Amino acid sequence: MDPALLRERELFKKRALSTPAVEKKKKEQEKDTIRDDPHKKKPKPSMVSTGPKLDMVNYKTMTGSTQYKFGVLAKIVKHMKARHQDGDDHPLTLEEILDETNQLDVGSKVKTWLQTEALLKNPKIDVTQDGRFAFKAMYKIKDKKSLLRLLKQQDLKGLGGILLEDIQESLPHCEKHLKSLQNEILLITRPLDKKKIVFYNDKTAQFPIDEEFQKLWRAVAVDAMDDQKIDEYLEKQGIRSMQDHGPKKLAPVKRKKPNNRRKQFKKPRDNEHLADVLEIYDDTK
Repeated sequence: MDPALLRERELFKKRALSTPAVEKKKKEQEKDTIRDDPHKKKPKPSMVSTGPKLDMVNYKTMTGSTQYKFGVLAKIVKHMKARHQDGDDHPLTLEEILDETNQLDVGSKVKTWLQTEALLKNPKIDVTQDGRFAFKAMYKIKDKKSLLRLLKQQDLKGLGGILLEDIQESLPHCEKHLKSLQNEILLITRPLDKKKIVFYNDKTAQFPIDEEFQKLWRAVAVDAMDDQKIDEYLEKQGIRSMQDHGPKKLAPVKRKKPNNRRKQFKKPRDNEHLADVLEIYDDTK
């Protein structure tokens, strides 16, 4: 190694050893203060306060975020629907609902929100007069007889069928009742959204149809045509639509209001056109 570099290295070590460190000065000052006042305690190292630790129980009892509140509400609605489908349709208080859903640790503000606002405005929850809550189904049906009666009314009124999911939501033990009514109902899948619709099977409307007519009926595609286009097509083929053959409604006859004004008395007019024919008879002779 170059001897000049070795000399510079030794000089750097000597300068480093001769330079006092800052920590040594601090320690020497602390020792001097302890010697002067032995009762004075050493200063404790300062620690940064991290604040209270977040507990999960305290987090749930706090006011909570909107997502947490609506999560509690969704769990309640789901539970009320499940117990209604199992046949438990008696109403419950809020405390009983929270007990059955294992949510007794919710805060007081969330309970107040559920009691006074959320459950009252929810379309799937019904409120009784004594402040209890029950599930509000789409249809009030309890057994297969009430279901069959509802389907008959839909058919007689021309309202069509009912969605299977609405029946499953409303009728307790739905699958058992539908299985017992398989000869009285019809299940048809809607092609647009693949949802199943339940119709009443009216056996009086069943009659044989010629196969050729069925083939002609199924060969005509009217999926992309509305009523107006169908009417125009029928008119071009020389067929009038049924809208002109229905019963015409008569316009209501307007009655004249009675005139309460008194009629003015008209004086009799003289027969002026008979002036030259009239004769005057005097009593004098």
